[in-house]
Amino acid sequence: MEKDYLKAGKIAAEALKYGASLIKPGASWIEIADKIEKKIVDLGGGIAFPAQMSLNDVAAHFIPGLGEDIILKDEIICLDVGAHVNGAIADNACTIDLSGKHVELVKASREALDEAIKLVKPGVEVRKIGEKIHEIITSYGFSPVRNLCGHGVGPYQIHTIPSLPNFDNGNTTKLEKDQVIAIEPFASTGAGLIYESGEPTVFELANKKPVRSMITRQVLKEIEGFKGLPFTLRWLTKKFGEPKVKFALREMRQMKMLREHPSLVDKNHGLVSQAEHTMIVKDKTVITTKL
Repeated sequence: MEKDYLKAGKIAAEALKYGASLIKPGASWIEIADKIEKKIVDLGGGIAFPAQMSLNDVAAHFIPGLGEDIILKDEIICLDVGAHVNGAIADNACTIDLSGKHVELVKASREALDEAIKLVKPGVEVRKIGEKIHEIITSYGFSPVRNLCGHGVGPYQIHTIPSLPNFDNGNTTKLEKDQVIAIEPFASTGAGLIYESGEPTVFELANKKPVRSMITRQVLKEIEGFKGLPFTLRWLTKKFGEPKVKFALREMRQMKMLREHPSLVDKNHGLVSQAEHTMIVKDKTVITTKL
């Protein structure tokens, strides 16, 4: 499966670079996301999760609501892009500062990622990764986001063990050879803690159950095609239209079939930057998402 991880990494990295090139004042959030996702498919990959551009004090999981769009202005934007090949996932992210005023914040998360990766090898305790991330981000005068973390990835699973903290949390779990992991430091000008906010726009099918409505059955069949990976309602409305999707969503939520992901916002509404690579743990670690 390693070849699939390597191919997925190349696709995800190319899609991230392409997406970053589209982010500029006056651009449409929805058009950029659609183009990124099309690029992943055109390159021969599957979409591991909806393309996300989280703005300013939002660290992750931001997608506009149904029928909504955002025209970009001077925001700081965390762009998070994932691809898969036969379920082998690559997850990567970068930060674009449209105002040009937050160069150090962008550098803090990127340098923390680069320095943390240098520590990765079999037998390293995950707390050491977090310790290095904390050291770099605080040296810039910012706070690492402590209740977000990197993660392992597995077949059709974006978040698996181990958790990779952004500070030394005392976890002595050791990295193992051939594990696939994603390290993702977040740097904040605010609290360095996030909370869930607003209506969720990212979902996963968590518990499949029999449903009565023909409409919901049709939508559910489409969702099953995502094989447990996250999806967004925008994908479904393109095929079924907004009224049917809202009807099906309401029924599935009532039946507790979905895992929901609201936006993650800094508690003090500080600005947030993010950087992320996926890698295979080896004596000489392979970064799959490095072009």
